Amino acid sequence: MKIPHAEKIKIKDAFKERYSQLTDYDEFMKYSLMFLRRSIRVNTLKISVKELVPRMKDWAFEPIPWCKEGFWITHKEGRRDIGNTIEHNLGYIYVQESASMIPPLVLEPGEKVLDLCASPGSKSTQIAMMMKNKGVLVANDLKGDRLAPLGQNMQRCGVYNAILTIMDGNRFRRSEEKFDSVLVDAPCSGTGTIRKSLKTLEMWNPKFITHLSKVQRSLLSAGWHVLKEGGTLVYSTCSMEPEENEGVISWFIEKFPEAKIEKASLKGLKQSEAITSFEGEVYSDEVKKCLRIWPQDNDSEGFFVCKIRK
Repeated sequence: MKIPHAEKIKIKDAFKERYSQLTDYDEFMKYSLMFLRRSIRVNTLKISVKELVPRMKDWAFEPIPWCKEGFWITHKEGRRDIGNTIEHNLGYIYVQESASMIPPLVLEPGEKVLDLCASPGSKSTQIAMMMKNKGVLVANDLKGDRLAPLGQNMQRCGVYNAILTIMDGNRFRRSEEKFDSVLVDAPCSGTGTIRKSLKTLEMWNPKFITHLSKVQRSLLSAGWHVLKEGGTLVYSTCSMEPEENEGVISWFIEKFPEAKIEKASLKGLKQSEAITSFEGEVYSDEVKKCLRIWPQDNDSEGFFVCKIRK
């Protein structure tokens, strides 16, 4: 179903020209202007899938192929406010977009994990769940107003192996601590999430994308600094911009030639080919191992995910 008033959104000529070069523009916009399917992740720290489904008998569950705890969910009478259910308030479920579940699954968290840009906590709570509340998870974000929802979600979901920190992620460069796994789910332009926020189209600006790519490179370098030898780092964004994705990874490989890009794939997940060059910039062939997911691939948000081993 198309989002109401979507036709009133003015799409910039430069945006249309750019995305016509990157993908099937009409198909991309068709999905970007459609309602996003509601999806949840069952929080197995508190309840099993077998226990949850009978409790929510008025809801229909469709498994998300790449995440065994994930489901697309619809109400038999058309209700959409899944966040107002008792099960949500008890922390039995986390309302999480299906593509957002991918980075922690690719990360395969170890015993000591850092989530560098953690708020509001969808991936942090998923990581804690995968860790079964064992080991140590450091969940960091930049400002107090971002840390508040992170803390609330951690508490609601019964996470007790986490330490919450509040600082610029670049400050981890000064740390002597080393982590088995690091997630850098970087701040981005969000062009994979248009269907969740049409304002993204209005705010889109190539100059801001250039600025963001510099921030992303810096945060990725900081995450690499605190990663143990043999450890894994996952870089992800919900952007479709090559400068924020393949461009950042290509730059990173050149700066840290010892880094090994590992092919990322999940069963049941459809993915598109990586962008290997754009606007005169040729990227490393290693970017072909990254996950690029357009909204039209799985009827989800768009996402980019790269797995790196030290």
